[in-house]
Parts: sequence; structure tokens; C-alpha cells
Amino acid sequence: MSQFSLLPSARGAPTPRSAGLTRAAHGPSVRTGLAPRPFARPGLGKGSRLNSRSQAPLASTGGGGYAGNGGGAGYGGSGGSSWGDEGSNQPEPEKRVLWKGWSDRVAADPQFTYKVAVEQILGVGSAVIGDMASRPNWGLDELDFVFATLVVGSIVNFALMYLLAPTGAGGTAAGASLVTKLFSDHYLKAWGAPGGHMFEPGFAVTARLVNFLYKGTIFAGIGMAAGLGGTFLSNGLLALRCKLDPSYVNKNTPPNVVANAACWAGHMGFSSNLRYQILNGFDMLVQPAIPSGIFRILTSVIRAGNNVAGGMSFVLLAKIFGVQKAAGAEDVADNVEKNVEKLA
Repeated sequence: MSQFSLLPSARGAPTPRSAGLTRAAHGPSVRTGLAPRPFARPGLGKGSRLNSRSQAPLASTGGGGYAGNGGGAGYGGSGGSSWGDEGSNQPEPEKRVLWKGWSDRVAADPQFTYKVAVEQILGVGSAVIGDMASRPNWGLDELDFVFATLVVGSIVNFALMYLLAPTGAGGTAAGASLVTKLFSDHYLKAWGAPGGHMFEPGFAVTARLVNFLYKGTIFAGIGMAAGLGGTFLSNGLLALRCKLDPSYVNKNTPPNVVANAACWAGHMGFSSNLRYQILNGFDMLVQPAIPSGIFRILTSVIRAGNNVAGGMSFVLLAKIFGVQKAAGAEDVADNVEKNVEKLA
């Protein structure tokens, strides 16, 4: 007599044949002789019904599974998608937008991260040295101006590196904001101009000039904003020092915030724009032709010299326009010569 003859006769009771089918269909986790239990989502009470999406098998990166956490067949496992979208590890949209520009530049130029680090550490330091060398007594009597150069220089150097770097073939998302489009290569590519620096291959002279003028305008705006912030901070710290120490006498006339910022805008729009455009074109030609280690040494030395020249040219421009009135414009060359003699 079959073992199932001892079970109470009931509608739907499994027969030996149906029990075998049950085991084959649902795997060893289903007990022989018992009807398979309906799949229920954890936390749902008796009588609750799953929606159509929950009732269908969901995709699992680990393999078949019924919306399981993993790899094998059955109601569970490890490594898969849990309850559909709830277990998704996709990055937040804001993070994707935040890092897309950086990753595009690294993909187009593997040395981009190194170049940014050199500009922020060695470059800004060299710019400050050039700035101090152009002032009397190595700028020790004009540390307020030097501090403003340090703050603004850190901002504008990153902007110059970021906005002039090539980004590859990727474009700006269709739903991007106006500000994102302005600071990306969106309009330049729409106009048929190089998206990064003006020396990218395959463009006509007029397209390169469009790039130079557009980047210059963007850099001038960044220089204006950074100059406003840096000058306001420098003047504010000097005012605070005078208030805390009444005996302190400031030897320099605090620069006008708007005028000093406008000087930074002009310096960024033309001098910095031109120097960094040339520097990026040089990197484009030399980087593929020499070993990576030698290129890093070479570009570090050149970028340091470029920033020294940038710091000195800004001081000269500020003296010419009378923005910083600690010394006359005619004294800049003499100051450099005297400071170098002190070191020797």
C-alpha cells in the first residue's frame, strides 16, 4: 500500500506523481507530500496579496531566483537584486552629475589628476613666490595683498585646469541647467569649436579663436567672482586685526574690492587664458611622445615657471592700474632684483 493511502482523503491532496513534480519544480526546500506554500513577501500579513510586479520573478545579478538575494534557483540566495529597485546600488543622480565632468577629463587625459595636484600645490606656491618677489622686502610688508593672491589663485588655478581640459566625445546632458552648459563644452561644440583648449586637432583658425574668446569670457567671470571673495576676505581680516590690536598700523591702503576683482578678471581673461592654452597645447604634443615619469617631471617644472610668471604679471598689472598702492608700478622690476640679491 502506498504511504499516501494513510493520509486523509482531501481535494488537492498530492499523489505520488504530483509530489515528485512538486519536488522537481520547487527544489529540495519544499517538503515532499505537501502543497507548495504560496510565495509571500516578508512582513505581509495573512491574506495580503502581492502586486503583479512582486509575483513575477525579478532580475538577479546572481542568477535565477524569485526576487531573491542571490544566485541560485529558489526563493533566496546571495548577490542578487533584493525586491527589485529597493536593493539597487546605482549612484545618486546628483553624484553622477557631480563626478561626470571629472571622470570625462580623466578618461580623455590619464594625467589630469596629477596636473591638478601640481597646479594646486606647486603652482599656487610658485604664484605666491612670484607675487612676493615683485614686492618690496619680499612682500613681508604687504602680506595682506599676498594672502589675497593665495586665496584667489587657488580658485582660479583649478578653474583654468578644469575648463581647459579635453573631455572626449561625451556631451552635456539634454536636461542640464544653463550654468552647467555655460561652464561645459556644450556651446563650443554646438558652434563647431574645440571643447577643451584651442589647440585641439581638427579645427579651423576661426574655431580656435572662438574657443579663446569664449574661455576668456568664462575665466574673466570666474576671476571677478574669486577676486571679490578674496579681496573682501583679506580686507575683513585686516579690519579685524586693527580692531583687536589698536597699536597695529597697516602700511598699505586696502584695495577697493570691486577694482581689485576687476583686475583679476582682466588678468584671468587674457594673461592666464593665453598661458594655459599654450601649456595645454604643449602637453598634447609632448605627453604621448615621452615616458610618463619624464613627462611628470617636465610638466611640473614648466607649470611652476608658468605660475611664477603669472604671479609677477598680476602684481605688475595691479600696480599699473593703481589697484594696490603700496608701491609704484615702476618699482616692480627693482623689487625683483633686490629680492634676488638678498637670497644670493
